[in-house]
Amino acid sequence: MLRDLAKQVAEIAAHPQNVANRAEWKRHNGLRRGKAMVLCFPEGAWQELLPDDVLTATDPDFRRFEWHLRHIIYRWQHLRDDNVIEPVWKVGLAYRTAGWGLEPAQKPSPERRGAWTFDPVIREPADADKLRQPDLAVDEEQTRRNLEIASDLLGDILDVRLHRRIDVDCSLIGHLVRLRGLNEIMLDMCDRPQWLHRVMTFLTEAAERLLDQVEQVPDLSLNNGDDYVGSGGVGYTDDLPAPGFNGRVRLRDLWGGAEAQELALVSPMMHEEFVLRYQGRLLERFGLNCYGCCEDVTHKMEVIKRHIPRLRRLSVSPWTDLRVAAEALQDRVVFSWKPNPAPVTLDFDEERIRREINHCLDIADGCIVEMILKDTHTVQGHPDRLHNWVGIANEVTAARMP
Repeated sequence: MLRDLAKQVAEIAAHPQNVANRAEWKRHNGLRRGKAMVLCFPEGAWQELLPDDVLTATDPDFRRFEWHLRHIIYRWQHLRDDNVIEPVWKVGLAYRTAGWGLEPAQKPSPERRGAWTFDPVIREPADADKLRQPDLAVDEEQTRRNLEIASDLLGDILDVRLHRRIDVDCSLIGHLVRLRGLNEIMLDMCDRPQWLHRVMTFLTEAAERLLDQVEQVPDLSLNNGDDYVGSGGVGYTDDLPAPGFNGRVRLRDLWGGAEAQELALVSPMMHEEFVLRYQGRLLERFGLNCYGCCEDVTHKMEVIKRHIPRLRRLSVSPWTDLRVAAEALQDRVVFSWKPNPAPVTLDFDEERIRREINHCLDIADGCIVEMILKDTHTVQGHPDRLHNWVGIANEVTAARMP
């Protein structure tokens, strides 16, 4: 069954549309004007598109294989956005970072898929003294076993490839908020700013240490292909690896990224003081960078551009003023628009969807636009809503092509 699914994926990957999409992403990420790129990530709604009861494998590991193959096929058969399907099965590197001294805790929701809340472990400022700089641990033996399993199962159908990618949290603030609590951090900015700077400095130095260890890992993989970068973009680009690349991957050969969703209600000045100056230190080491996710960056465009080196993609959330973003980004940074998912997830409203897409493209005319539907935690049991949204987006973008 798994091999039959893999053969379907291989057939899909051979379709000329994937070649065309790959070229379009390189054009797009290279800041050359053309069609607005369209992506749809069902995220939480996958439970309604591909529920557990459609899987037939019983072994837990094989069920993960099955779901991944079926979700690729589903994307092609139904969504048909600008995603690229490659004839590749990637096996990730088995690794972990450990030794922080403190680990985040949370209070779960009693509701299925409900929202958890913070359970701070840094209750008093002195608790931060328990933090330690972690170490990166790569499990080469487990990685080898995982690669052997995939190769034995699918290697004669798909290109089973070891993807030696290690992600280090360059956002920093999200980790600290999970340790300290969101309300507490917002008060700390006013009540104990020097303490907060001390903790952010510690986290930055810890991340720098981890990045040093990452660069020492042999045979790292590039992320300039069908890689998820930033908060939704696709990594294809001719601008990476960086000049001087000799086969050994350095951080400057990679996409980097950060965000600060936790600071949505914080002023640009505080965002710059407590987070951006630290994030910039880390992102300086990467070749191209993405910034932002769901936070409103209307009034933070200039400080972000000032502190984030080689910024190539900025997330324009539903709460960000489109006109301000278009003026700030123009054709120098990818305008990564995240439309409000409510017209899809709450009650499908085709007229509103069409109106909002046209409104954005009117304002962002001259920008390098991508529209990425995310945060679709439900489709109310109507999977066709996502298919229809992609269809509308493709229709609108096609109508605007010369």
